[in-house]
Amino acid sequence: MTYKIALVQMACSQNPEANLKKIGQAIEEAAQKEAKLICLQELHNTLYFCQEEDVRYFDLAEPIPGPSTEYLGKLAGKYGVVIVSSLFEKRAPGLYHNTAVVIEKNGEIAGIYRKMHIPDDPGFYEKFYFTPGDLGFRPIETSLGKVGVLVCWDQWYPEAARLMALQGAEILVYPTAIGWDPADPEEEKLRQREAWMTVQRGHAVANGCYVVAVNRTGFEKWEGVKGIQFWGTSFVAGPQGEILVQAGTEETILVVDIDLQRVENVRRIWPFFRDRRIDAFSDLTKRYIDRKEL
Repeated sequence: MTYKIALVQMACSQNPEANLKKIGQAIEEAAQKEAKLICLQELHNTLYFCQEEDVRYFDLAEPIPGPSTEYLGKLAGKYGVVIVSSLFEKRAPGLYHNTAVVIEKNGEIAGIYRKMHIPDDPGFYEKFYFTPGDLGFRPIETSLGKVGVLVCWDQWYPEAARLMALQGAEILVYPTAIGWDPADPEEEKLRQREAWMTVQRGHAVANGCYVVAVNRTGFEKWEGVKGIQFWGTSFVAGPQGEILVQAGTEETILVVDIDLQRVENVRRIWPFFRDRRIDAFSDLTKRYIDRKEL
């Protein structure tokens, strides 16, 4: 199966309605370019609010299904596209998740993924807002094949990518919000961005699948915080880690063809799944291995 994937890399404002309208225009443009799978960035409805800990930001959350999934569902049905979105989910009073939602081309919700790895770093205080996901690592079945959706901080964990691939995921999609501390020196910024790209290309190679990383861009600052410069650089890597398309730091819509037959072909010549020593991997379930404690 061959089709086009679109990545919507955009700068967000404090106005959720304006952001959704902008997303709608981008989805229309991507559909006009014949994209069938349209991927949106992490928490695309608002500015990235996790730069500080403040209970007022819980007001930004919404249920799933809810207003955003209804809006995106209408667009998916109108244009006949599958959409990967990323929302601040209010599951119950006091219980919130960072949740990706896959919407099928008929407008229905195909499945959700709740972010499993939750960071807690300066400027990225996500543990204050998000409960870790409880749905595990399960790809979502769509009309375009099995899509393994993971979110941002999940990008650094090869176990998450592997579990998705072992269940048939041919594409890994990572909605992302990653950027620089403005105080970081230029060489440190370069190292961080290169590491981010390298680890995800490694997931593509190790699992023989496509990797889609769609990041936000622009400088975002709430009152009272120093702000984050999101570095964009959204990209798609092929099953051998090759970069098929890559953005700069500008707002853009990337569109690229993918061929799922390549996943099969690469997995035949590099049969990593066949040669895994699953009999020797039990220690991976441990937090840390100190042989002196055994």
